[in-house]
Amino acid sequence: MFEIEIERCFSAAHQLRGYNGNCSNLHGHNYRVTVTVRSNELDRIGIALDFRKLKQALDSLLEEYDHRNLSELPEFQEINPTSEVLARTIYRRMGEKMNEGPIRVWKVRVGESDSSAVTYFED
Repeated sequence: MFEIEIERCFSAAHQLRGYNGNCSNLHGHNYRVTVTVRSNELDRIGIALDFRKLKQALDSLLEEYDHRNLSELPEFQEINPTSEVLARTIYRRMGEKMNEGPIRVWKVRVGESDSSAVTYFED
């Protein structure tokens, strides 16, 4: 099994509705997103997945979030854009773009600081 992994960063604001603490106020993070896909096959030249394809898919998704207030986006009206929710959302949206043939999104890690991160995957 091969794991192909890329990392990208974006900056965004959010506020956690219903949270009893500082995070209920508007604040921002420099998010670091790591996407890992798996494949049990290589193509005829020895590549499981071209890094560029994975980078382009994640970049186009994160472009929607970069320098935005995530709490104002339609997809986060019913649920707070926590790191957990972001990881799950990115995982599922990347799966829609990337899951083809032997390629499957395996996990997504979202870090909101150098010392705090969450990883989401599905069995």
